[in-house]
Amino acid sequence: MIGVMCLAMNIYFEARNQSIDGQMMVAEVTLNRVQQSKEPTSICEVVWKDKQFSWTHDGKSDKPQLDKAFYIAVLVASEALQGETLHTGATHYHNTSVEPVWAKDLVVLGKYGDHIFYR
Repeated sequence: MIGVMCLAMNIYFEARNQSIDGQMMVAEVTLNRVQQSKEPTSICEVVWKDKQFSWTHDGKSDKPQLDKAFYIAVLVASEALQGETLHTGATHYHNTSVEPVWAKDLVVLGKYGDHIFYR
């Protein structure tokens, strides 16, 4: 249950303005990082790893509103944990409004909504 909530919070804060597929892609990145041997081994550890996701260190409240967007994020998280991902292989993403230094070292998989996804 804790993993569902950590994943739902990551979806909510990173992609609540995106389509269901866009939210699922964010979920998939999080889950793919759990599978990588160099990453932490739980969803919550991946989400809260230092400076991995902007919302975890932006100084704003980390408490989601209990609104439609959060309920959708919980549903997307639940589906992702049941294996209902898009199977893109993405391990990273960023908003199109920024150009992080790390992006040049990864392979671009494509843009979806306002995120660019990488492997």
